[in-house]
Amino acid sequence: MSDVSYYTKEGLKKLKDELSYLKDVERPNASNAIGEARDKGDLSENAEYDAAKEAQGMLEMKISKMEEFMSNARLIDESKLDTSKVLVLSKVVIKNLNNRMQMNYTLVAESEADLKSGKISVNSPIGKGLLGKKIGEIAEVTVPNGILKFEIISIDR
Repeated sequence: MSDVSYYTKEGLKKLKDELSYLKDVERPNASNAIGEARDKGDLSENAEYDAAKEAQGMLEMKISKMEEFMSNARLIDESKLDTSKVLVLSKVVIKNLNNRMQMNYTLVAESEADLKSGKISVNSPIGKGLLGKKIGEIAEVTVPNGILKFEIISIDR
C-alpha cells in the first residue's frame, strides 16, 4: 500500500493536468505511432514498430503510477492548519545557528518541492527535522557534512 501524499490546491491541479495530458494527448499519439509503423510492412523486422510498442508500454506504466499516486493524494485545507508547530504547508522562518543566516521555507509534498521558490519537501532531511517543532525550538538535522542546527523563528500558513 502506498503512502498518502498531501497537496495544495495548486499542486493537486498540476498533478491532475499532467495525468489528463498523458491520457488525452500522449496516449493517442502513441497509438498513432504504432499504427503508422504497422502500415510499413513486416512486423517481425520492423524496428519502428518495436520502438513504438515499447514507448506505449512506458507511457502506460507512467499513467498507471500517476493514477496510483492520485488515489493516495489528499487536499490540505490550509485554513485549518495549526500554526503552533511546523506541519505540511507551514511557512517557516528558520535561523541556521552555524552561520546565523535566516531562511524562509514552505514545507510541501515531495512532488511540489522547488528550492528556487522556497518550497522544501517534508521528506527532505531539513523538512523531517523541522516537522513538529515549535517557535523557539532547535531542530537538529543530520546532513553528510555533520549536524546542522536551526532555530524556529516563526510559523505561518
